[in-house]
Amino acid sequence: MYKNIRTAFAVLAMISTGTMAIAQQHMPNHVNPWTSKPLGALPPIASLTEGEWMKGDLHVHSSYSSEGGYDPQRHPISKIKAFAKSVGFGFIGITDHDNHVLGDVEHNTWADTAFKSDNSLLMLYGAEWTTTRGHGNVFSAKPYDHQKFYDVRDQRDADIAKVKKELGIHLSANHPAGPKDHFGFSYDLVDAMEVWNSCLWTKNANSNLIWEDMLASGRRVTARGGSDVHRPSDVNYIGTPTTWVFAAKHDAQSVVDALVNGRVSISANPYAPRVEFYADINEDGKMDMMMGDNAKSTGKPIKFRVELKGNVKTDSTYTINVIKDGRKFGSYKMPGSNPVVEFTDTPKLVERMYYRLIVEGPSTDYPEVPKSAKVTGNMVALSNPIYFNFDPKF
Repeated sequence: MYKNIRTAFAVLAMISTGTMAIAQQHMPNHVNPWTSKPLGALPPIASLTEGEWMKGDLHVHSSYSSEGGYDPQRHPISKIKAFAKSVGFGFIGITDHDNHVLGDVEHNTWADTAFKSDNSLLMLYGAEWTTTRGHGNVFSAKPYDHQKFYDVRDQRDADIAKVKKELGIHLSANHPAGPKDHFGFSYDLVDAMEVWNSCLWTKNANSNLIWEDMLASGRRVTARGGSDVHRPSDVNYIGTPTTWVFAAKHDAQSVVDALVNGRVSISANPYAPRVEFYADINEDGKMDMMMGDNAKSTGKPIKFRVELKGNVKTDSTYTINVIKDGRKFGSYKMPGSNPVVEFTDTPKLVERMYYRLIVEGPSTDYPEVPKSAKVTGNMVALSNPIYFNFDPKF
C-alpha cells in the first residue's frame, strides 16, 4: 500500500512540475506593468514649524439631525459651540444627517443663527452624507451645493466622483466597517477615513483593518476621529476622540488642507497627550518630515522621532507601538518624565513603505465627560503615517 502511495505522490509531482514548466513557457518574459518603479521628483515637504496644532471634533450632530424634524432642545448649535470653546477647540465639524432634510443642509444647519465662525472657533461647512450604501462626512471651508451631492448618492461611483470634483469638497468615510451604516462606496472617492469613532476604541478594529488595506495598496488616506455624538452624554460626547491638525494658517481652509495632506493625529480626548511623529531623512540630526509627509528613500537609515505633547503624566510610562507596512515593527517604552522615543530603520529604495504609531498608556480624565476615560481604557493616541516612495499621482 505504501509503495502505491509513494508512486501516486511521484506522479503528482511530475504533473505539477510539467504544469509549471508549461506556464513558464507561455509567459517567460511577463512584466507586471504596475510594479513599483523609481519615482521622479516629489513635491517639496512643507515647513514643520510654520503652522499651528489645532484640535476639534469632526463628527458632531445638532438638533437638525432629529428624525422627527428639528428639535430645538436636543442639541442646539449654540450649546455645541459653547462646549467646544470651553475645552479649547479651534474648529468643529457639525455634520447633520442630510437625509432628514432631503439634502437641504443650506437652509437648515447652515442657516442657523449660531452657525458662524469666529476667531476662537472655526466652523466647517459640511454634513453627514447619509445613503443606502453607507455614510460619509463632507467638509468644506466655504458653502457648496450639498443638494447636488445628496442627489447623486445612489448613482455609479464614477458619477459621484465627477460631482465631488466639481464641488471641490472633502469626503471622509464614516465608521467604514459598521457594524451598521458601513461605507459601501469605492475608497478612491475619499480623502480621509474615520478610524476612531466614539470613546469606545475597541469597536474600531475592523475600520483600522480597512484603513491598513488602503495604505498598503498605495492610497494615502488620512485617518481622523469623530465622536458621532447626537446629544449630551457623560460617556461619549464632543471630543471623544479629539482630532488634531497641523494647520499652515488659522483658517478653515488650512484645516481642510491638513485633512488632505495627513498632518493629523488623534487623541482620546481634548486633554489627552497629542502624539507627534517626525523623521530625519538626510542624517543631519534635524527632523525633515512629519506624519502625512512623503519622501523618496535614499536607501540609507532614517531616524524617526516620537514625541508626546500636552498633558503627559510624568510619573507614568507610555508604550509606543510602531506599525510598519501593516505589521508591528517594535514597541518602545516612553517615560512620562521624558516623553521622547527615537528609532532607526532603512526604507526600501523603490517599494512603497509607511510607518505609523499607536500610543497606549494611562488614561486622561475628561471632567466634562467623566465616564469616557474608563470606556476608552489605555488607548492614548494614534498617528497618521510617514510615507516613503508613494506615487503622488496615484
